[in-house]
Amino acid sequence: MDEIEIPQYFICPISLQIMKDPVTAVSGITYDRDSIEQWLSSGKNTMCPVSKQPLPADSYITPNHTLRRLIQAWCTTKGVDRIPTPKSPLTKTHILKLLRDLRVPQLQLNSLKKLESLASEKESNRRDMVETGVGKAMVSLIVRCFREVQADSILEVSLNVLHRLRIPNDEVKLLLIEYYDFMDSIMWVLGQEMDNPVTVKTNAVLVLKNFIQAASKNLLERIKPDFFEGLIRVLRDRISQQATKAILHVLLEACPWGRNRVKIIEAGAVPDLIELELTLPEKRISELNLSVLDYLCSCADGRAQLLDHAAGIAVVSKRMLRVSPAANESVVHILASIAKFSATNEVLNEMLRVGAVAKLCMALQAECGGTVKEKARWVLRLHSNVWSNSPCIGVYLLTRDPR
Repeated sequence: MDEIEIPQYFICPISLQIMKDPVTAVSGITYDRDSIEQWLSSGKNTMCPVSKQPLPADSYITPNHTLRRLIQAWCTTKGVDRIPTPKSPLTKTHILKLLRDLRVPQLQLNSLKKLESLASEKESNRRDMVETGVGKAMVSLIVRCFREVQADSILEVSLNVLHRLRIPNDEVKLLLIEYYDFMDSIMWVLGQEMDNPVTVKTNAVLVLKNFIQAASKNLLERIKPDFFEGLIRVLRDRISQQATKAILHVLLEACPWGRNRVKIIEAGAVPDLIELELTLPEKRISELNLSVLDYLCSCADGRAQLLDHAAGIAVVSKRMLRVSPAANESVVHILASIAKFSATNEVLNEMLRVGAVAKLCMALQAECGGTVKEKARWVLRLHSNVWSNSPCIGVYLLTRDPR
């Protein structure tokens, strides 16, 4: 098709591809359905891309059947693969029928699989599913599986549908109140032996992350210790990168509230987070991991666990200047906590030996943020009487910065 000149009015102004399902917006401009629906659903674009007229997210779009038939006829004439006639757009009536079918045991799994297929297709389907209450129906099914100790296909498909939906935070808060044992349900899933553990448990952790991020302060303060113990077990298993990232998000959301830091430390998180960092994970995972460690090292027991690990100080300091500015901030905060509250001679000498002090000096010379340089300078001055006389580091590194 690259060698054939395509009429300009067959081209979608957004995707710049030949339109498969042309629709006309209220501004009078025609687009491919998927492109304009994605544009509107992003929530950031409130204007028609071509005319710049206001185009609210709930704008009505009209199928342009005449243009579609012209495109199909042109494809046939030019020997190009014919654009198939698009399926009728999903209606909320159809979704409501599938939800009614969920109540019939013989139709339940088939209805769920249809919902799963719709959720995987496009954003407009997912938006309509949220508005018709599919999220609540999935939460109800997952809780029921937990209460009946039933880990089967119903549970697997329900989790897959739920993790694809973007349920508004206000609705999530209400669901967590109505289904008070939903979090217990997810932790139960994470502890089950099942045929497809990677997919099911990854979806469960992704759902947990979305719900935790919307949870109330009161709920976050009341998280039980066994919740964190279960999360750390899954983190240790490294079932997938997605799951690892989601677990770190959950820990990061929980850390500021109540006694959660202590609970996470008592669950044995620090050694596992250090082991994770030793694998040199991708940038975002490393940022999250170091942020969680930063929180945990604000507690005496967290620092003690980090110092008890043979690679604790070494792996943290090694990541300085190698990941991102956000990681630099976490590393320098961790080293500052150790230098201020846990600075025995043995610890100070280890910081020299593994290169932590050298990294702090390098931070003064590198293009780091002001807070990183300020904190690094403070740590170096705190113990300069020990480090300046050491053969492990050049004195010029401690004195080069004139400030």
